[in-house]
Amino acid sequence: MGERLPLLGGDTLTCKNKKSSSRLTRNLSFMLNVVTLITIAYLYFYSNNAREQREPGLLEFDPYRKKNVIMMVTDGMGPASMSAARSFRQYRDQLAINDILTLEKYFVGTSRTRSSNSLVTDSAAGATAFSCALKSYNGAIGVSPDKSPCGTILEALKLQGYYTGLVVTTRITDATPAAFSSHADYRFQEDLIAQHQIGEYPFGRAVDLILGGGRCHFLPKSVSGGCRADSRNLIEETAKNGWSHVTNREEFDRLDGGKNVSLPLLGLLAETDIPYDIDRDSAEYPSLAEQVKVALTALSEATKDSDQGFFLLIEGSRIDHAGHHNDPAAQVREVLAYDKAFQEVINFIDNTDVETVAISTSDHETGGLVTARQVTEAYPDYLWYPEVLLNTTKSGEYLARKIHQQKLKSSGDNVLRKFIKEEILQSDMGIFSYTDEDVAQLVEKASNPEALLYAINNITSFKAQIGWTTHGHSAVDVNIYAHTNSKSILDRLSSKKFGLFGNHENIEIGAFMETITGSDLTKITKMIKETTHAPSANEVFVVDELHANVVKDMPLGST
Repeated sequence: MGERLPLLGGDTLTCKNKKSSSRLTRNLSFMLNVVTLITIAYLYFYSNNAREQREPGLLEFDPYRKKNVIMMVTDGMGPASMSAARSFRQYRDQLAINDILTLEKYFVGTSRTRSSNSLVTDSAAGATAFSCALKSYNGAIGVSPDKSPCGTILEALKLQGYYTGLVVTTRITDATPAAFSSHADYRFQEDLIAQHQIGEYPFGRAVDLILGGGRCHFLPKSVSGGCRADSRNLIEETAKNGWSHVTNREEFDRLDGGKNVSLPLLGLLAETDIPYDIDRDSAEYPSLAEQVKVALTALSEATKDSDQGFFLLIEGSRIDHAGHHNDPAAQVREVLAYDKAFQEVINFIDNTDVETVAISTSDHETGGLVTARQVTEAYPDYLWYPEVLLNTTKSGEYLARKIHQQKLKSSGDNVLRKFIKEEILQSDMGIFSYTDEDVAQLVEKASNPEALLYAINNITSFKAQIGWTTHGHSAVDVNIYAHTNSKSILDRLSSKKFGLFGNHENIEIGAFMETITGSDLTKITKMIKETTHAPSANEVFVVDELHANVVKDMPLGST
């Protein structure tokens, strides 16, 4: 029942006023009809002059003019993540203290992130705020608080003739891409989400290009790498329906940077999540920047003779996972990988003749990161050491698997202890000042990969003097960045009435995209009301009073 609770503090769930279904509200509304109509008529007559008085110099704007909209999400990245990544890069590359990330050059404001049922949102509710421009409960995928499917900006723009795409580094069925391209009561319904993404719901196919991980939810368990609860092979089904496919680096390279793409494209480059950038083998997996370049080129080429442009969602997905894992070495590199992808977007915008806007923000912060840590009971040192993160060459996730696999060889604790000292701490982590206690706890936890993961990352964080307050999300405000080649869009971005400069609710980002494109999310909501969105009997799930828990056996960091 918790997901039906109103937004904390009594604020509206959406940027638009919603009609109440209660009889009392309807009666009051009827009694005030005359006054309301008079007010509307007056505002309609007065609006143009009043707007100019409030915002002098607002440029003429045509929402239906051809444009590209690029929505970018740094999942789980808060302001401290940016600070840590900046200092890390300055140290690594011996840069001046005034050198900043590309992203930081386009800062415009901040976003408040709470969901409809908690001051601390999850990625599902956070992405639904962007896609549907409304607040919903934690776990909600493209549905409102009453579990009714809500029209998304991606669907609305597809209806208008835009081409659409999704580019992520996690499973394509994970919360953020799912909330733009599907409708499910709970985020763990990834089998159903995959079906919606290929067009199996009342709207039909809404997505033209998909690049990311998550092959397992498109394949049955009977097939290697499959994890669907049913026997369907969605990859074979989509091939019969005209989709082109990419499943590995070699096939990705044949796309020729986006010049050799046949749409619709289903690019599933990993069984689950694409590895952290710190672990990624470039011969096996493309970077986020490479995927973004392919998507921008392909969608631009597809729309070059069209009256409409494209909508592209890009997510730096695994910044969030590094936060959940409290892994600073992985996180700074994920932020930098995203920054390179953002640079690709900037390059595209500055070299296209089509009116284009990119908005980048986070759904929430993860981990409660602070670039400081009190490591003794004495007064804390005013220090943190980015060199520790540079010396660490693998993620805690990678190292935990490595130790666990060594443990399974049953060579005995003495052999395992030597392996941890020489292979893990010294070689992979570059730490030589480890203690006997450090080694002992890793030996003790070697049979439990999750506990081992947290222990490894705590050693790194301790040595770097970086602190974490949680393995979950926090309620901290997150940053908004934006860039456009259009003076009229920039005018809207900076305006008091329409814009995103300053501090805003996350739903205002969705409302901004709706406004500048002249799209109608309400129309889409009506079109998709018959969408199947509830969990099926085949899905194993647990629901508590407030939201859906994550299914057991889901990959670490998926929350």
